[in-house]
Amino acid sequence: MTTAEGARQERWREQGPPPDRAWRGRPGRGRDALSTEQDKAAGGRTGRYVDLGDGRYALASIRLKVFPRTRRIRAYLRWSDGGRSPARYICEVCDSTRARNLAAAWAEAKARGLVVAKPPPDGSWASSAAVRASMRGNKSRDTVPEKALRSLLHRRGLRYKVSARPVPELRRTADVVFTRARVAVFVDGCFWHGCPEHLRPARTNSDFWFDKIEANRLRDAETDRILAEQGWDVVRIWEHEDMESAAERVAVLIARGTAGKPAPPPARSA
Repeated sequence: MTTAEGARQERWREQGPPPDRAWRGRPGRGRDALSTEQDKAAGGRTGRYVDLGDGRYALASIRLKVFPRTRRIRAYLRWSDGGRSPARYICEVCDSTRARNLAAAWAEAKARGLVVAKPPPDGSWASSAAVRASMRGNKSRDTVPEKALRSLLHRRGLRYKVSARPVPELRRTADVVFTRARVAVFVDGCFWHGCPEHLRPARTNSDFWFDKIEANRLRDAETDRILAEQGWDVVRIWEHEDMESAAERVAVLIARGTAGKPAPPPARSA
């Protein structure tokens, strides 16, 4: 225990119990919000599992509890196993916020080997649970960056199609499509599309992942070329970009495109 931690605990003993914000969750939050809070404190969901043996794993969580007699916050690891809810004492925490106390408890649980990363299921392409989680988190549509961008564009009074083909006969789907202005917007994930800033070479199956990401890059370039040849402007936005700036970039292009381009030809009837 550091000197600062000792002083804080001594102050709690003298002045009263720790403040609610140091250990109690906000009332009214749903299960998804609580799970997200635990994921963030643990540094991701992949390291939140208790190995039950025989190939079984249980997703764990940290519970913070104040003992009135000692006026200290204790952290417990909890999980479910066959209808039971075991709990294991981890450590005492003494920060002034719940988020930092949860993070400290998760760090201690990991340091003591009480939680592990759940391995991917048999037959999975992913080389680890972390890679599999990244793959599952990269949805084909309605990602968090996409929804944020669409919301900002909508506030600017812009209307658009979502997850649509700019050219119906071309099997290429853009995330946001402005038909009249002929602007196609793609929000690219850093992993799948090979972001030059955030992509890190895979340590396992490196040839496989290199070929897959390189194929995606080539397909993106081909899509941009084909759409440009048919009179479309293409906007590529990385998921890590500031969406306010991205939305402004799109809005400027829409204003210019709507004023200067003829209406698109009608879709072919079946």
